[in-house]
Amino acid sequence: MELARCPPPEARQPLQTSITKEPVYPKNRDGLEQTEPVFFLCGSLRGQERIKVKGKSMRQPLFDIPPDACPFHQPAKHSTTRPSMYSKLSTSLFALIAIASLPVISRSQETDTGPLRIGMIGLDTSHAPAFARLINSPEAQGSLANMQVVAAFPSGSDDLASSRDRIDNFTKDLSDMGVEIVGSIEELLTQVDAVLLESVDGRKHLELALPVFRAGKPLFIDKPLAGNLTDAIAIDLLAQKYDARWFSSSSLRFSPSIIRYREDAERSGQVRGATAWSPCSLEPSHTDFYWYGVHGVETLYTAMGIGCQSVTRVHTDGVDVAVGVWNDGRVGTFRGIRDGKGGYGLVVFGEKSIEVDGKYSGYGPLVERIADFFSGGEPPVSSEETLEMFTFMQAADVSKHKGGVPVKLSDVWEKELIEAEKKIAALDP
Repeated sequence: MELARCPPPEARQPLQTSITKEPVYPKNRDGLEQTEPVFFLCGSLRGQERIKVKGKSMRQPLFDIPPDACPFHQPAKHSTTRPSMYSKLSTSLFALIAIASLPVISRSQETDTGPLRIGMIGLDTSHAPAFARLINSPEAQGSLANMQVVAAFPSGSDDLASSRDRIDNFTKDLSDMGVEIVGSIEELLTQVDAVLLESVDGRKHLELALPVFRAGKPLFIDKPLAGNLTDAIAIDLLAQKYDARWFSSSSLRFSPSIIRYREDAERSGQVRGATAWSPCSLEPSHTDFYWYGVHGVETLYTAMGIGCQSVTRVHTDGVDVAVGVWNDGRVGTFRGIRDGKGGYGLVVFGEKSIEVDGKYSGYGPLVERIADFFSGGEPPVSSEETLEMFTFMQAADVSKHKGGVPVKLSDVWEKELIEAEKKIAALDP
């Protein structure tokens, strides 16, 4: 079933009451009347537009209403879980609701009363303490200044040494920062407004994401999105089913020397081809490039964009080379390094120049994009691009097993989509 989504904030109109036909201007918790109307939003979607209230900047509260009362679209399936802190409504708002005959529940995100509360799932990666330090830093700016990592569920995988052997130390790091360590995802979801899924084991991401989608919390899924393409597709299918907001990305994408090929209009329109490289250690439980080569493939896709039709892979013990042919005739190449000098890089072949760069700028640029997304912004990477990128990597595995022949992404996608639908039917009937 196709689930309709409320229009974005800029496309919505103020909710009109049945008597006054005027926009609703409730007061905030300081008793100040807002200078812009509050918009109403159905189900699990949440917005956080920044406004000025008598010269003071804050996030504009948006209120949830049941899907069957939504003035913007037909009923769709949404989570009904609501943290207790969102259950209080002012007397004046009750009066407005009575006039409009709409059962409304307040769910304002960060206002002057406190930051947006962030939860973490999976403390078996160095990303967990690193991201928490950036978010909780007293020097945080922009959207980061308005949120705090408050709770975490360790998770972990006993059959994966890189998870099992590191989880205790990273859990202690989070606890030492004052982050509450909880015993279950269900407990975590009652305490937070948005979630970082950090588990290093992509095989677990599907099952870990499901309760977050059901609860209607915005979700960032760290690399790798999944352990195989079936699970990657299934994650997106579940997100569609629950009308959930999510995205996934390597931190390489948002390094300034890389993202400019996507966000600088002059550069992005001149890309004729690209070669990216990164370390590419392999983990037998995952599709080869998912484990670490994803960093270089994400770099390649940031420059090239979507539209790859086929992949051919050359594999030796020390290196992998995957050559993709795009639908407009352009060629993009990923080199995965396991022997000799490693590192990250990008060569972009343009209309008028050849540029060599791709310097890695750390976690900060990614965490800033996550903060903007949690604050109501659009996903900085579309699910379409993320899934094509993971299809590219899966097709490279197929090419390897077939002796290096070209493999069409569409053939791989169609096969894995069928498996993903079966998996969803069994996991969440």
